[in-house]
Amino acid sequence: MRVLHTMIRVGDLDRSIKFYTDVLGMKLLRRKDYPDGKFTLAFVGYGPETEHAVVELTYNWGTETYDLGNGFGHIALEVDDVHAACEEIKNRGGKVTREAGPMKHGSTVIAFVEDPDGYKIELIQRGTQGAK
Repeated sequence: MRVLHTMIRVGDLDRSIKFYTDVLGMKLLRRKDYPDGKFTLAFVGYGPETEHAVVELTYNWGTETYDLGNGFGHIALEVDDVHAACEEIKNRGGKVTREAGPMKHGSTVIAFVEDPDGYKIELIQRGTQGAK
């Protein structure tokens, strides 16, 4: 078994695709409309689905916002340098909600950014994950 994807519902598919591709550097892997079900799926990621876990963006036609609830935590991305990644994300128009630094009660270097729908994305610096 392996993880295939994480699905999140989004209110504006084009805006979300732009964020995940232009701000986080993922690629749009595939997109398909389902007219009978009135939804569209788009899959974004850093490599082919045959080799990488990806994010499934689900747009239910006519639904612009969702209650994120309190059960979902975040998507985590490994980066070489969290400080540099935060600066690049800001330069690309992204929102950093927790600046780079060690996590509370540990030594893992992390930061958090937020996508256009409010989903949290944790950035974890490669090689510092031992404490988390």
